[in-house]
Amino acid sequence: MMNDSVQHQCDLLIVGSGAAGLSLALKIADNCQVIVLSKSLLSEGSTRYAQGGIAAVFDEGDSINEHVKDTLIAGDGLCDEKVAHFTAAQAKPCMEWLIQHGMPFDQEKNEDGKLHYHLTREGGHSHRRILHAADATGEAVQLTLTEAVKRHPNIHLFERYNALDLIKSKTRQNHIIGAYVWNRSKETVEVISSRFCALATGGASKVYQYTSNPDVSSGDGIAMAWRAGCRVANMEFNQFHPTCLYHPEARNFLISEALRGEGAHLVDPDGNRFMHKFDERGELASRDIVARAIDFEMKRLGADCMYLDISHKPADFIVKHFPTIYRKCRTLGIDITRQPIPVVPAAHYSCGGIVTDLDGKTDIDNLYAIGEVAYTGLHGANRMASNSLLECIVFAHASAEHISQRLSEPTTEEPIKHWDESMVIDSDEAVIIQHNWHELRLFMWDYVGIVRTDKRLQRALRRIELLKQEIEEYYSAFRVSNNQLELRNLVTVAELIVKCAMQRKESRGLHYNLDYPEQLDNPEPTILSPN
Repeated sequence: MMNDSVQHQCDLLIVGSGAAGLSLALKIADNCQVIVLSKSLLSEGSTRYAQGGIAAVFDEGDSINEHVKDTLIAGDGLCDEKVAHFTAAQAKPCMEWLIQHGMPFDQEKNEDGKLHYHLTREGGHSHRRILHAADATGEAVQLTLTEAVKRHPNIHLFERYNALDLIKSKTRQNHIIGAYVWNRSKETVEVISSRFCALATGGASKVYQYTSNPDVSSGDGIAMAWRAGCRVANMEFNQFHPTCLYHPEARNFLISEALRGEGAHLVDPDGNRFMHKFDERGELASRDIVARAIDFEMKRLGADCMYLDISHKPADFIVKHFPTIYRKCRTLGIDITRQPIPVVPAAHYSCGGIVTDLDGKTDIDNLYAIGEVAYTGLHGANRMASNSLLECIVFAHASAEHISQRLSEPTTEEPIKHWDESMVIDSDEAVIIQHNWHELRLFMWDYVGIVRTDKRLQRALRRIELLKQEIEEYYSAFRVSNNQLELRNLVTVAELIVKCAMQRKESRGLHYNLDYPEQLDNPEPTILSPN
């Protein structure tokens, strides 16, 4: 039967409710009607779990050029310098906009008694330029934006909705006219008709067995854009955060890079520091180097984890600057003022994504992508700490300006077909989804993880091809479910990661292949086209 789908209309559909999606909604909503789709509750995206902060030049001894220089170094030869400069230049005004909406960045008094923002330093940064709200910056950003969008009459929030697929126009070439969405509460497919669409779905780290990301990070936007005809780039560059708390009850809890910025040492089980063997910057080396060093030492020693030790700092300093981490560790019996923290690397951030320009515009005329889902060229082969939330807000503002200028363009209504469920039934084999899910994440971790080889990548691709066939057969036969949708997207993203990794015949940044340990002289982004 044809599902008599509920239909909604808006000027702008935003898929995703983190820093990027909510900033775009808030920035543009005075001019149009906006629907924001949240896959879970509004507070459950990756933004909430970002601890460290947001990079912006506020200190007189710092400069935009220095911020750009540090970003380029971290990106290991693959950043787009124009994009890096654009982002760094927009950082301060974007942070001032966030502050105007109530963002509570930490402040302190200087010598003459005046308040100024406390700036910390993280790996890869040559200056203190990280604005933060203690060690829970992402949570403060999410709360600030959520409170603001809830007050705006033109922003309509749809919680517990998954986007299934973008709907392309049959009369206007290269144009999106809406999306099919899955109402998780009612377990029905609905239709949203929109003049413009923005993907702000975050990353795809759930494709790996171990990740610091929340459950919603399943690459939905990347997979939908790919199916709609957008190019993707640099999917091989998956950032593994070096320091995820290693504890059976921790469940993906991140230990912020800011600890190392404030002097924490990485040590082995015997208490010996080891980072100096891998990089002259020691613990302040970029994340790819630190993650590989921890991985190397764990394998060399046969250890389950390494340790991060900040106990040499005063206890009141630790508790004041890292209250969230202190409290979390205490609940697990670890006193970080006296004991080292057990840590392991975990999949954390996707540096690649949907190809966009400086306005966040994709290959499709009225489709935008912002935040971690996008490839802007900012991060290159490795994201520098605290540039991620910055990218979300800077490109949300850029997209808002571009869409606002286009709202006066003439448009024509186009009918959208109802969702067709005439050939599907309710599944009685959900165990297949769970089995495929675990298989995918395990071989991606084993074969496409921190260290890769051609043989491992080929093995992964063969398994992906088999899984894709099974998943598509399942998708065609049974009614929609949340796990089914996420698995369908994750296997697409896994294939894109592996194909990009196979194309890069060198080791650079986050991509390390034992068969190609050297770097090429003139590196280029890895771009895949669906056509």
